[in-house]
Amino acid sequence: MRWLVPLLVVVLGGAVFVLGGADDSPGLQGIGAVLVAGGVTLGVRGVRRDRRR
Repeated sequence: MRWLVPLLVVVLGGAVFVLGGADDSPGLQGIGAVLVAGGVTLGVRGVRRDRRR
């Protein structure tokens, strides 16, 4: 379950990035990139927390 939210955020961010590129919208691509980076960050933090326990 801990992997589901970061994975969904990364997938959503990737889709937003691609749709922003199709529409030639740099703002939408930026939001997609931020979502991907946030999802990766959440995933890495989750793995690091699991290893500490």
